[in-house]
Amino acid sequence: PRGASRRGAPMAAPSRGARPAPPPRRRPGAHPTTTPPVALPANPDILATIAKGDRRPPLVIGFAAETENVIDHAEAKRRRKGCDWILANDVSPGTGTFGGANNTIHLVTAGGVEHWPRMSKAEVASRLGEYVSRHFTQPTEAAE
Repeated sequence: PRGASRRGAPMAAPSRGARPAPPPRRRPGAHPTTTPPVALPANPDILATIAKGDRRPPLVIGFAAETENVIDHAEAKRRRKGCDWILANDVSPGTGTFGGANNTIHLVTAGGVEHWPRMSKAEVASRLGEYVSRHFTQPTEAAE
């Protein structure tokens, strides 16, 4: 598939975006009395497709932006999607994450949860890179 990696290199897939379904057919001359609802078709689940596919990379990492029950929702998402790790970002209104420079990250794996200190987006990227590198060079010491 397009964007697939053969060596487990980091990949990102663009969102196709939501497109409205075609409007319902009406008989000629009929005037609507209310505004019809807009039905949006479901987008493909890229993370689950990659994690559960035949060409699954050796490490699949997902991301979750959560406003409540951050850890519980991230653990459920990791299991549901079939990925190895989830980086859960607490984006609740009091954190200042949206539009801010810092993140509150929790690394969720099959082995548990690691709470990272509040840090910049660049620091999160650097730390994640270190974890990925360690996963492939010292699998027993990296996040499980």
